Amino acid sequence: MPLAQIHAQDKDDKKEKWQSGLTPAQKLIAQSGEDLLTGGNAGESATVISGYGEMSFRRDVANQSSRASLDRVVLFVGHQFNSRVSFFSELEVADARVEGGSVLGEIGMEQAFLRYNLNPRQYLIAGLITPRIGITNENHLPINFNGTERPMVEQLVIPTTWRELGIGYYGQMSRFPIAYSIAVMNGFDASKFQHGFGIGKGSGGGQSIAANSIAITGSLRAYLGDFQVQVSGYYGGSNGMSPYMSDSLGIEHGMFAAPVYLGEANVQYAHEGFNAKILGSYIHYPKAAEVNRTFANNTPESIYGLYAEMSYDVLYAAQQREATDKSLVGFVRYERLDLNARIPANGIIDGTLNQHHIIAGIGFFPVQNVVVKADVRYTHTGPYNKNLMLNPAALLRPYAEDNYTISVGLGYAF
Repeated sequence: MPLAQIHAQDKDDKKEKWQSGLTPAQKLIAQSGEDLLTGGNAGESATVISGYGEMSFRRDVANQSSRASLDRVVLFVGHQFNSRVSFFSELEVADARVEGGSVLGEIGMEQAFLRYNLNPRQYLIAGLITPRIGITNENHLPINFNGTERPMVEQLVIPTTWRELGIGYYGQMSRFPIAYSIAVMNGFDASKFQHGFGIGKGSGGGQSIAANSIAITGSLRAYLGDFQVQVSGYYGGSNGMSPYMSDSLGIEHGMFAAPVYLGEANVQYAHEGFNAKILGSYIHYPKAAEVNRTFANNTPESIYGLYAEMSYDVLYAAQQREATDKSLVGFVRYERLDLNARIPANGIIDGTLNQHHIIAGIGFFPVQNVVVKADVRYTHTGPYNKNLMLNPAALLRPYAEDNYTISVGLGYAF
């Protein structure tokens, strides 16, 4: 049985009464826990409003500093035109508000695309889409991941909530429990790569990005009993400038110029309240030296990250006996990543980007789709390279290679 169906099947009886008054489209959202209209199930047109959000408080022990934020509030609006055509959108406000002159806050579309059902097993999407890479990019609701933060590997190696303009083809085999996807999207913008953020800052996000470069991404996902196994890949150019501008800067041009190669694989397991997952990802950027010479952004040639996580719902047995919605999930996760695993000759190594993380915490669900979280993160990095500091302060506090972060947070989805 698919991993996504195991949790839903356990709670079908508890949902039956309150779902009886919902439209077919609304039932789909309630069953998935995500703001999705899958199309082809509603007998007539339907519009759905849904959403999610999260807030957090974090204490940096080494630097004796704290931060509280309404991290994001996202509104989903979807419409099913008929049994074949539907529309999806997610509008996000990050850090509560956006002000003139402020570096904080963001308002942006996380998704905005049309879906066309070819048949019950295959469909096309076109617009601002999230590629099926990793675990969290598609399933990024705060009720779907453990801890107050998304895994660091799926923030810094695989960009978090990664979305691009493109068209995708999704389906599932009829004879085997295998799902697949392939998509063509706009490529990255190497001029916007930023030291310490992997490739994520080069994502266009649908905002009038130079589109002379393109990318191809694909995935295979297999369901094997209590296991779900996925492999995915990405190949795309990172220079969308015109040939004239590229020639003036001395950088190659073309649809796949200065290519980014990304590979990812993950395995998830779920059985009677116990869950485990492991994920690894590797990025290769062979034109890093050329990009550094042109844009001086200290881009690495190679990046990698992996993590392993185990969790257990201690109230699972009570859920089966008493049909309660409450859950109490304890988890531990180890993450290993290096954002400058290999650098070109004109790059500068930064030891702080060579990181180990150990996170342990709990998540309490008083009702479905509402969670209270608490966790402790231990972080160990390499040393800070003073050659990266252009204007050092007269008094500089020593960099802490070992640190702890204590966090609490709230999350919801509806």
